[in-house]
Amino acid sequence: MEIPSKAGRARFVNVFRVTKLRLKPPSDDPSASESSLLGGRCAAAKTAFKAQPAKTCFIRCDIGFRRCLALIWLVIVLPVVTGSIQRAGSPTPASLAAQGAVTARVVAAASAFLATLSDAERAKCTFGFASSQRTGWSNLPTGIFQRNGLRFGDMTPRQRDAALALVAAALSREGYKKVTDIMNGDEVLRNAGGGRTGGRQGGAGGAGGRGSGVRFGLDEYYIALLGAPSATAPWMIQFGGHHLAINVTVVGPNNVLTPSLPAAQPAKYTLNGQTIRPLGHENDKGFALINALNPAQQKQAVLNYEVRDLVLGPGADGKVIQPEGILASALDAGQQGLLLDVVREWVGILNDEAAAAKMAEINVNLPRTYFAWSGTTKNGGLAYYRIQGPTVVIEYDPQQGDLDHIHTIYRDPTNDYGAKLVVP
Repeated sequence: MEIPSKAGRARFVNVFRVTKLRLKPPSDDPSASESSLLGGRCAAAKTAFKAQPAKTCFIRCDIGFRRCLALIWLVIVLPVVTGSIQRAGSPTPASLAAQGAVTARVVAAASAFLATLSDAERAKCTFGFASSQRTGWSNLPTGIFQRNGLRFGDMTPRQRDAALALVAAALSREGYKKVTDIMNGDEVLRNAGGGRTGGRQGGAGGAGGRGSGVRFGLDEYYIALLGAPSATAPWMIQFGGHHLAINVTVVGPNNVLTPSLPAAQPAKYTLNGQTIRPLGHENDKGFALINALNPAQQKQAVLNYEVRDLVLGPGADGKVIQPEGILASALDAGQQGLLLDVVREWVGILNDEAAAAKMAEINVNLPRTYFAWSGTTKNGGLAYYRIQGPTVVIEYDPQQGDLDHIHTIYRDPTNDYGAKLVVP
């Protein structure tokens, strides 16, 4: 799809202008500030190393000596290895300090946003942390699903800028761009009157919303804060609209993105002469992974039935499903790297510091992580995939046989809404 007019272009989110409001702490070294925005991928590359195995040769050993070696392994080596594995998934003091600095910036951005609001507006967009608003998110458009919070169409330009600056502060640069690409896509959908599948602009909808009918576009995004912004007590940022639900729970230095739903319709459009694919990497990297598997591995990964919708989408909080597909432990190192690269597309929406901690956790659990596929293995065709591990579930799914209409979900079955971090 292409934007029809110069007047229409003025409505679109200027991702570059707003992104400038979310800068990393000042640094005397510009390259250091820029490299901090690159995310976990570069960090992982810099910390990777190749361990050279020790070359040990026993010419002769008796049974007693073997038992002695076994005892040394059990008493000394195994606890060290186990401790190293556990520490790999645990945050270091330095990483906690970095995450705490991010939380401080997010709290400051939230306070700046709230300062732009009147008392009535503030009351409209703030809720109790444990309120039912926590689960009040959806992929559906206004007119079918009624969101609570402050509507973008009712904000002044200053308030909208402050709201987007808050979202940008909580997310990575790449994550914020993905969010605004999804939003701008919905404005394209509004101008086109709707897509081939899904609701139609102005068509009949469910209860709620302003007036009647289904409505798309930038005006129909909402922001809500659950709990008071704090560097210690739990609170939450909820931001979304049609095909977007971002839920960031903040508990001290910890930031949690699950559950969140980034989706796209159209899946491809043109803006200012550039082709935009909000979820293009998710599509291409998924196909790259399935095609990196050999025939025997594909046989394990590909499900023997068709999946046509998200299994753990909106309204499925707490639902448990059995893992399916191929275990990551059955993949070689290169294939595992491709799997982690797919996962990073969702995890990396969150700010770099929190995303790095989450990727470390997922990496520790990689041997117990499954990859499942349903549909064609040829890029450009319809396919669903799922990645499921102890602390992550990701689904990617074209809707109603439409490659231009994509839904995804990102969950942590152990920590949605920061469940592990919030004391009941």
